[in-house]
Amino acid sequence: MSIADTPVMAQPDTARAKPARDWSQAVLNGYMMVFFAYMFLPLIFMVIAAFNASPTPSVTDWQGFTLDWFRKLPDDARFIQGLFHSLFIAAGVIVIAIPLGLSGALLLTRLETRGTTVLYTLLVSPILTPGIVLGVTTMIFWRDTFGVEAGLFTAMAAQASFIASYCMLMFMARLQRQERTQEEAALDLGASPWLVFRRITLPFMMPTIATASVLALLQSIENYNTTFFAIGGSWTLVTEIGARMRFGLSPMVNAIGVIFVVLTIVAATSWVLLKRKK
Repeated sequence: MSIADTPVMAQPDTARAKPARDWSQAVLNGYMMVFFAYMFLPLIFMVIAAFNASPTPSVTDWQGFTLDWFRKLPDDARFIQGLFHSLFIAAGVIVIAIPLGLSGALLLTRLETRGTTVLYTLLVSPILTPGIVLGVTTMIFWRDTFGVEAGLFTAMAAQASFIASYCMLMFMARLQRQERTQEEAALDLGASPWLVFRRITLPFMMPTIATASVLALLQSIENYNTTFFAIGGSWTLVTEIGARMRFGLSPMVNAIGVIFVVLTIVAATSWVLLKRKK
């Protein structure tokens, strides 16, 4: 058989495949641009308005660059006191939510019974419960059962009730990746369960405990619904901002937002650099 009679293999139609790939890539790029614009344009406008001399937060009505809104923040007693209240509640939430979340995760990952699914549903349910319900029920429970009036403690308890569930899910994901051979070997050698937890399980969980603590801190500080209905006559920084928003916008709120954005960026950058160095 001559070379001319040799069958020719069909070649893929690259001319059609390439425009299809270009079209899908263009759609993906357009979606990503819309997504990032939706996420970051409000933050950019907020930052710009914080440096505008206009008494009403605005980007279009520019009346000159100023730092007055940042200078006035230390003189606002309710804002400062609300910040201290927020940090106090957040510290209490971390102390309550981390042990509760870790206990629930250990129970669900170590317990092998038919009731595990039901128990998991019960422990996760606070995440799905509206914040208003959590706040009101917590306030009523502590007031009617123990005579504790609504305040910082009830807000702390209400926040911890659902933040602990988030921490539990993080701990479960970590525990499911743990090799239990070390724990079993330690128990076979006569170690007590508490010693096994303290020397093996807890060091393994420390990175997730640190991450969950940061998550609990951020969720506590930014929470509004649950805190508003559980805190009674007291206030946090977020509830004070919400109260003032009813009477009109203030550029001081933008200034607070800028400070939190800067702190978040600095903290995230520092964490990444420390992880890379380690």
